[in-house]
Amino acid sequence: MRRTITSAAVAAVLLLSSSAPAAAARPQAADDAPEAATVDLRATAPAERGLPLAARLVGRQSLAATDGWAAAGPGTTGGSTAAADQVHVVRSRADLVAALGGDNATNRTDDTPKLIYVDGVVDGFEGPDGTLLDCADLADPGYTLAGYLAAYDPAVWGRVAPSGPLEAARVRSVTNQTRHTQINVGPNTTIVGLRGATLTGLTLMIDSADNVIVRNVTFDDARDCFPAWSPTDGEAGNWNSQYDQVSVRRSENVWIDRNTFTDGDNPDSGQPIHFGRPYQVHDGSLDITHTASLVTASYNRFVGRDKVMLIGSSNTVGPDVGRLKVTLHHNVFDGVFQRLPRVRFGQVDLYNNHYRLSGDGFEYAIGVGVQSAVYAQDNYFVLGAGITAADLLYDWGGTAVTTRGNWVRESGSLPRPVDLVGAYNDRFDPDLNPDAGWTPTLRAGPVLPAPLVASTVPALAGADRLPF
Repeated sequence: MRRTITSAAVAAVLLLSSSAPAAAARPQAADDAPEAATVDLRATAPAERGLPLAARLVGRQSLAATDGWAAAGPGTTGGSTAAADQVHVVRSRADLVAALGGDNATNRTDDTPKLIYVDGVVDGFEGPDGTLLDCADLADPGYTLAGYLAAYDPAVWGRVAPSGPLEAARVRSVTNQTRHTQINVGPNTTIVGLRGATLTGLTLMIDSADNVIVRNVTFDDARDCFPAWSPTDGEAGNWNSQYDQVSVRRSENVWIDRNTFTDGDNPDSGQPIHFGRPYQVHDGSLDITHTASLVTASYNRFVGRDKVMLIGSSNTVGPDVGRLKVTLHHNVFDGVFQRLPRVRFGQVDLYNNHYRLSGDGFEYAIGVGVQSAVYAQDNYFVLGAGITAADLLYDWGGTAVTTRGNWVRESGSLPRPVDLVGAYNDRFDPDLNPDAGWTPTLRAGPVLPAPLVASTVPALAGADRLPF
């Protein structure tokens, strides 16, 4: 007997997992649309046959037809149509590189549909023989941190950018690390984590790669072995690191769903102080830059990090204008300090997210940058001592932001609705305009009232919430 799973069954499984509505295929003309989507379980790839049914269904799922900006244009199907020989279960860095095409240097251009399941922990510092490398293994022979600190101490070098042999050796060291720990993803790819799946010590680079889906993965500690000293960054200078956990660049139709982003047992708060500034070894959790657009990030959990999400990397008016269209919904931002997100240029729809913000390191939640157009609706903010509603927006050179239906629970107070723009304008000048000039239309379902966000979203967001 032919055994098939209809689209209705897919919807039922995903409803049980508190997922978005059942995925639709890439939009088609009405006369071309199939009567019912089916999955023939006899035809699944050998790599899929040992997996739970729910994992197979999620692996073949596309983004729902109205689920945020990533549903625009052709929609986002990832590797849902992968042939049998392009379905892989990976358990190591070498496995992951092989599944993505076989050569990390060229995988970013491999547009073959690929469906990749991550099983267990994959470490970006894994060497060719399976042993783990450390920073010393990736360092150029001419670089040591001790030598770098001695050479560029502002008391000796002054407040000018580092140059000379040691800085050149640091740059070569960065090139070595990038070659090894930056894992390049090509177009038409789906990556799904099985229970407990973790990508640690690496950057998942989605660059010039349209139609990518990443779900149910914990991203842990994408550390930079060779941070750069920038003496003119701020009044006292800063250390800046290079590696994001997931970086989306020059790509369209990308769906990032139900992942957890954390620094694990290596938080920036545990790093030493050099030149009077924290030695920061982490950059962003999920950065969307360099003309990327049509991205949906849903039901993710960002935990205990400093810099979280940068949308647009430069204030320069140019190629980013009209790009950087991003939807963020039903995410949890927990114990994080800034860029939640910080936006330049893009039309960013920010709804039904849950924020738990506290600590001396907190700076702001939503960064209103140059020509940005953020629409923030029905988000819920829980604020620790010393943080108020007026601290949630930050003016990075923008002029307008729409905020509607948001609630805040400040320390020692009952939850209440809040006008975020009004709270900001009461304290700071110049005022922000409360109309960003557009209204979102691509949403997967009804927007929850903000008080319901607090009671539902934390239980649904993050890795290992899907039923496999």
